Amino acid sequence: MRPDERGLIHRDTSRSAPVPGKEQLASVSKPLLHKELHIHSYGQYLRRRFGCRVSKVNVDAGFTCPNRDGSKGTGGCIYCNNVSFSPRDTQSAIPLKEQLAAGMAYHRTRLGSEKFIVYFQKYTNTYASVDVLADLYRRALDHPDVIGISVGTRPDALSAEALELLAEVARTHYVCLELGLQSMDDAILSRINRGHTLDEFLGTVQRASGHGFDICAHLIYGFPGELRSDFLKTAALIASLPIDSIKLHQLHAVEGTELAEMYRRGEFVPLSLEEYVSTAVDFLERLPARVSIQRLYGSAPLAISVAPCWGLKNNQMWFAVINELRKRGTWQGCRVE
Repeated sequence: MRPDERGLIHRDTSRSAPVPGKEQLASVSKPLLHKELHIHSYGQYLRRRFGCRVSKVNVDAGFTCPNRDGSKGTGGCIYCNNVSFSPRDTQSAIPLKEQLAAGMAYHRTRLGSEKFIVYFQKYTNTYASVDVLADLYRRALDHPDVIGISVGTRPDALSAEALELLAEVARTHYVCLELGLQSMDDAILSRINRGHTLDEFLGTVQRASGHGFDICAHLIYGFPGELRSDFLKTAALIASLPIDSIKLHQLHAVEGTELAEMYRRGEFVPLSLEEYVSTAVDFLERLPARVSIQRLYGSAPLAISVAPCWGLKNNQMWFAVINELRKRGTWQGCRVE
């Protein structure tokens, strides 16, 4: 462990190593890396931890964001239209109990899932009084097949009271705190109207660690002006922090966002599929195997998708990245000592 110039404590995993030979995959893959996928998948992590198929069920609890309501800005992030990643049965007008029932029935039928994590996904899900949060989390957990909650939020919207509440829930249930970083470049964070800084993310990770719950970081690649070499530095940052999992996807424009208008004005040039896949694999090779992978791509309904248009279904996007690892004969963490 080492302190940085901010006084925060990081794991010292910044050094890279040459790629080992393919014959070493079997030995380094145990017990974390999936032998066929070459990564430490989140689904595998949950099955190992809970002994059965576990699915996340998305719900909409009616939150907003501080960069939407005026406290930190208006308009939200330039790429954000929550319709693009939310199932149709997750609307705040639908009672929470009904959203849960629909989501669990879907995953039972489609995947044979036995247990569930309720995912508070839309907007900033700690951005309310602790009494409101406690009631929502309690109702979500009030089902025998629900083993925990996953709470999506921003690094500037986690109060001490909300942190204490999550720690309390984690004493009896699984909890994952999902923090949106998106980019480690403050200039990019400003341009995309995030309303927070890298320092705020680092400080929140520091405050949240050691409370008995998982921490997931959200990342996006492909922002205007972003260099591939700069994005890859994010792997070393994540490796140095007490982060348990990550979500990664390409920047994509959907209707109803400023990014879609930027695309039409020629101010946003989306990544090619080949460029994204190559960089995502480079990133994974630099990410320690202890960090599980929750997501490797982003998608949106065709009715509101603007760009890029890669023409791939969700499982094809996932395997585009996995197959590149296989083609290279590499795996997650193979460039990390």
